[in-house]
Amino acid sequence: MTSLFSPGARALVTGGTSGIGLAIARALRDAGCRVTVTGLDEAATRAADCRDLDARAHDVADDAAVHRLVESHDRLDVVVNSAGMILRGGAEFDPAQFSRVVDVNLTGALRVSVASRPLLAATRGCILNVASMLSFFGSGQAPAYSASKGGVAQLTKSLALAWADQGIRVNAIAPGWIATELTRPLQEDAARSRAILDRTPLKRWGRPEDVAGAALFLCSPAAAFVTGAILPVDGGYSAA
Repeated sequence: MTSLFSPGARALVTGGTSGIGLAIARALRDAGCRVTVTGLDEAATRAADCRDLDARAHDVADDAAVHRLVESHDRLDVVVNSAGMILRGGAEFDPAQFSRVVDVNLTGALRVSVASRPLLAATRGCILNVASMLSFFGSGQAPAYSASKGGVAQLTKSLALAWADQGIRVNAIAPGWIATELTRPLQEDAARSRAILDRTPLKRWGRPEDVAGAALFLCSPAAAFVTGAILPVDGGYSAA
């Protein structure tokens, strides 16, 4: 692939050792960025196919760790906030667990963005947040995940307004039903999968690479006049 970025461009992708985050990291690498990816622990960084990526263990809920991670870079052109979690089986209705999910998915994105702002201002770089179709819908099974992703959408718009005068663009992608390990239980449930496909106009599960293409556009100079946008990547699910 022809390089889309200037020589020496650097990208940071939290939650970049698996699934959507890893697909985005690979796309940025192939487009000419040197990419740092993070996973929650060393096992995550070893398990991932992180060839040509700088893989590090990191927790976005740890303020000090966030600052150490960002300060280890002398340049950042792209920051992708993809680290996230969901709890199943009704666990998110417990206030303590609700707070934990919000702290990772929403406050974690804020921590990384604020810490990265000076470096991004120096390169007139961009932030891409990973929202969700649940930024627009509620969830009877995952209230914390849904609330946090709704917050990510509004955080995206707020940071876009706050930092536009520094040349920093802030956008988000909102993936729909994507075939990853996170959604494997739903993929393997024939009734749930059929209900999802029946509502999805393109009639298939998305692939991480489908999301990576949209992400690469929003991170690239091709989107130089795009900020504060939330782009659904859901096969038409949210339009149905």
